[in-house]
This record gives sequence, structure tokens and C-alpha cells, in this order.
Amino acid sequence: MIISPTLEKKIQYRIKKSKASVFMLKDFLDLSDRDQIIRALRKLIKKNLIIKTGKGVYVKARISQFSGEIIPVINITEIAKIVAQKTNNTVIPNKYEMWYNEGKSTQIPTGRIVAVVGRINRKIGFNDNFVTYEQVRNTEKYYRRPL
Repeated sequence: MIISPTLEKKIQYRIKKSKASVFMLKDFLDLSDRDQIIRALRKLIKKNLIIKTGKGVYVKARISQFSGEIIPVINITEIAKIVAQKTNNTVIPNKYEMWYNEGKSTQIPTGRIVAVVGRINRKIGFNDNFVTYEQVRNTEKYYRRPL
């Protein structure tokens, strides 16, 4: 008798074999319904294979060499940019990064602000470090340096 793999094993296999680090709930909807997938993802979080960084956003996890805690494999700014792209928003450099790169400012950007063309309303973060999405409508006015 052949035993079919469980939903949890299928999701775990898909995550381990994928080159991507960020997964959204919709990436697994072809396997089963929403509630069962959420239950399976919760089990994988308990096994420290993934971390939940936002509503419906999961990231591969690893153990930190310094603290021994579970951390995401990529930083939260990159996670936020990938989530914005997966939700069909265009990511552009924010004005603080542009000013710093052009030499107009000596203030080093923190990387906690992600500028997007479009609308996005998500809270992405981990360990009380969150990224803010800045919605841009007119890029010419957005990049103008105040006097």
C-alpha cells in the first residue's frame, strides 16, 4: 500500500526545493484549501523551518551564528521588496537613498522605507523591526529635494 505524503510534507518539500526565500499563502493554494494550508504552515513554523513576517508572508529560516535564535535568511528590506513585487507593485528607490547616492545628503538611509508605485497596505517585519511602505504617485515631485 502506497501512503500519500501529507500536506505538511508537500509544503515542506516545495519550500526546501525552491530557490525563492519568500513565500505567500497564495503560492500553496494549488495543494489544498486555505485553512489546511495555514495549519500546515503553523506546524512548519513550530519546526523552525519558516518564519511568519506578515499576514500571509512566510520566509525561510536559519539559526543565527551569533545569538542562536531563528532568523530569516534574507533581511526584512529585501523581504518587503519581494512582497511588493509579488503583489504587482513597482519598487523604486526611496528619496533618501537617491539623495544619498547623488551626494545631496550625508545621512545614510536606514533601509526601513520601501517606495512603491501603487497601493500596498502590509506590515512586514520581524523581532519588532518593521518596514514602512511609501506610496509614490508622481515620481517627479517625489524625488525633488526640499530647500
